[in-house]
Amino acid sequence: MRELGGISITFIILVGIIVLSSALKITQEYERAVIFRLGKLVRVRGPGLIGIIPFVETAIKVDLRVITMDVPPQEVITRDNVTIKVTAVVYFRIFDPAKSVVIIRDFIRATSQIAQTTLRSVLGQVELDELLAHREKINEKLQQIIDEQTEPWGVKVSVVEVKDVELPPAMQRAMAKQAEAERERRAKVIHAEGEFQAAQQLAHAAQVIQTEPTSLQLRYLQVLTEIAVEKNSTIVFPMPIDLVEPLIKIAKNLPPQKE
Repeated sequence: MRELGGISITFIILVGIIVLSSALKITQEYERAVIFRLGKLVRVRGPGLIGIIPFVETAIKVDLRVITMDVPPQEVITRDNVTIKVTAVVYFRIFDPAKSVVIIRDFIRATSQIAQTTLRSVLGQVELDELLAHREKINEKLQQIIDEQTEPWGVKVSVVEVKDVELPPAMQRAMAKQAEAERERRAKVIHAEGEFQAAQQLAHAAQVIQTEPTSLQLRYLQVLTEIAVEKNSTIVFPMPIDLVEPLIKIAKNLPPQKE
């Protein structure tokens, strides 16, 4: 009898431990417990130590941390009929644990499908140049559309970023040629602007020399000084036209020589 009494006490203690362990739950700071009583939603509790009625209430833990999800590569035809492959990343979290459990079965998979569909839809309405130049604007539009669709599930989409845009090889070559032609155009424009500015300065210098003829002689002497510094065997001396004109007049007034 004593042995039977000892076994019954031990059994009661074990049952009590099992019931107590099932009645007490610990939720972390980043978790919430959605409580159901006989299949009906009761409340959301946590974090910390919470108690439930064994065999009557059940608790489902929901993680509230931000989830990072990669969107698989999507083939998209842009508005200007260019086929590209695009990858993206989505950051989202649960802001209403009850909705994420009751309304949607698998909120992660559902958010992934919505992100893929929205990515193809939005990028199909823009041109390739707009996608490459205004990516931040497109990211904001993607975030707003996806967030509106996931909000009834208790999911908040905070950031959507287009990570990579893969172009066809033919398009890459065409864009490289376009960039090269653009650089050549800019180089020619810069060269023409330099020639124009140089012509303006020369015209200004000619006006100054015209008003002050002696400045031309000083310029001649300066050129000779620069040439004399270098080790040249030949020096070209520019002769002023004022010195040549009297000789030309004398030569014209001379009588022709008899043979």
